[in-house]
Formats: sequence, structure tokens, C-alpha cells
Amino acid sequence: MDFMPGVAARSVETARTRTHFIETGPADGTPVVMIHGNLSTGRFFEHIMTEGPDGWRIIAPDMRGFGDSEPKPIDATRGLKDWADDIAALVDHLGIDQPVHLAGWSTGGAAIAEYAIARPDRVASLTFVAPVSPFGFGATKDAAGTPTFDDFAGSGGGAGNPDFAQRLADGDTSTDTDVSPRSVMRTSYWSPSFQMDSAREDILVAEVLKSETGDDGYPGDATASDNWPGFAPGTRGILNALSGKYCNWSSIVAIDPKPPILWTHGTDDIVISNASPWEMGTLGQLGIIPGWPGPDVYPPQPQVDQIRHVLAEYSAAGGSVQSETFDGSGHGPHIDAADRWREVFFGFVEK
Repeated sequence: MDFMPGVAARSVETARTRTHFIETGPADGTPVVMIHGNLSTGRFFEHIMTEGPDGWRIIAPDMRGFGDSEPKPIDATRGLKDWADDIAALVDHLGIDQPVHLAGWSTGGAAIAEYAIARPDRVASLTFVAPVSPFGFGATKDAAGTPTFDDFAGSGGGAGNPDFAQRLADGDTSTDTDVSPRSVMRTSYWSPSFQMDSAREDILVAEVLKSETGDDGYPGDATASDNWPGFAPGTRGILNALSGKYCNWSSIVAIDPKPPILWTHGTDDIVISNASPWEMGTLGQLGIIPGWPGPDVYPPQPQVDQIRHVLAEYSAAGGSVQSETFDGSGHGPHIDAADRWREVFFGFVEK
């Protein structure tokens, strides 16, 4: 497998799992750990790593359920704590004894937040790249994260598209439908106007297709609910781990010490937005999911407002927060606005 110049790949047996990762820079360099999002791998940061400053050690692991790491199941009732603990185990195994700079994209944002909540003294900085809301994905209705229903109906494994999941399991590399993995990547991972080199796109599609599927992977299991739209989170798999029933990193406001935070997000992000077409409130409002109980009961989740609310509280509690908006960028500003994102990110961590 060909990696970009200067990037090496290996796997190690940590105290928790076998973890595959790519890395660049000297072994004794300032450590940066980059955590990918749902349905992706560490290679989605590879192009950033090759342009890092001298003297920095940059590591991008494949998290459990994805890529070439051991396909251990995700305990969704812990939210993203399995990922956070896996990161800590990798850092320990590599003998890194100084605070690390952490960057987390989408789902990875919740994982690095959980890492910091449990280990604030081991974090040099946090960079959130279009992170999942501090109140999880789906089933909350205001900036303070109030649940739409007590059982968080409409979030979790039941929200996954079964056709997409099947195509993922079948290794579909086509653009035959809107829910073919390549089509989803082009329209949702970054701005649809962004044109990636075809060879690089093939590499990243192959990485997406390494995702574990089913109850212990994507989308996870589900339970029946008397509340709209008729399902609630199960206890296994990635989409349940992202449900607000289990994923809530808003307690980051209270950690001490408080590492500096950088929040980067694109104006054209359709995954993490105040009206995401991946979220049931938006789909109900659009009439795609029938029986929607209306905006008073189940409005679109205001994910950006929720992130802004919690980060404002973090700032008010004494933390340093820098926000950078990328005009015209989608869910992956580190990809479709790579040059500017790289400049902003390394400028932030080098302060």
C-alpha cells in the first residue's frame, strides 16, 4: 500500500486492542494525535501530516470498528469513551509522557473531548473539526441540548440507511446511487464542489469500505419506541454511541486545567449543521419521514448552536477558544480547504 512521502504505517498491541496507525516526524517530536470521524480512517489526515512543521510527531490511528485496527465492538452505552480509552492506550504504548495535541473530526471530536474530560492534564490542546454536537447526534431540540423525548427516539442505529449499510458491506465502489459510499463521500464528507484527484479518491473509498457493519459496527442495533419515529437507540455500534442518550461531552466546561480549543467548521457542512439532512428532525420537517410531530416537539437539531453554546460556556469558565469558519467548505475543511486549514491548525498548536 503506497503512502505519501514521509508517512509510515504500523500496528501495535496496546493494553486495550490492536491499533493500526500512520505517523510522521521524529519519535521524540512534539506529539499530535489526529482522530478521524465515522466511516473513515486515519488516512483522511494523511495529506495534512506530510506538510507538518519540523520537530512534530503526528499520529493518525484507525479507531475501533474502522480501517485496519482490530474490529472490536463498540459499547455504545459509553458514548465515545471506548475510543477515548483506546487513544490513551495507544499514547501510553508509544511511551509518550508529555501532553498531546489532539485533533478530532466529526465523531472524533467527541472522542477527544472524552479524552480531555478524563485526562485534562494530559492534553496540550484540542482541535475540533466539525465535531458532533456536545449533546450527541439527533433527538435534542435547543442550544442547551434538551431531549425531544426521554428515550432519545429518532437517534442511534435505527437512523442508519439500510441500503447504504448494505452497499458498505458489499464493498460497492460505484456511483450507481446517491447512497453508494463513493457518492455519499463526495456529497457529505466535503463540499460537493470540491474535486479530489481520482487516485486519491479511490484510496479513501477503499478506506471507507473497511468499516465494520452490523449491530457491532455501522449502524448498530435499535429498540422500538412509542415515540416518533418509532425507534430509539440500542446499545451497540457507532450510531448508538453518537446518540445523545450516551454521547454528551458538555461537561468539558468544568475540566481543570483547561487546554486551549480550536473549533473549525465549514459554512456548507450538511452533516453537522442546524438543519442536517442526516438528522430526523430535518427529515421530518422535509416530509421525508412521515408522521413528524412538528417543530415544537421535534425540530431539527441545532447542532452548530449547541457547539457554540458549550464552547461559550468553556470560555466563560476561563478556557481559551478560537473559532475559524471556512466559507464554502463542507464537513471536512481539512480536506476541501486543506491549505488554509493546515495554516490555521499548525499556527494554533505552535502558539
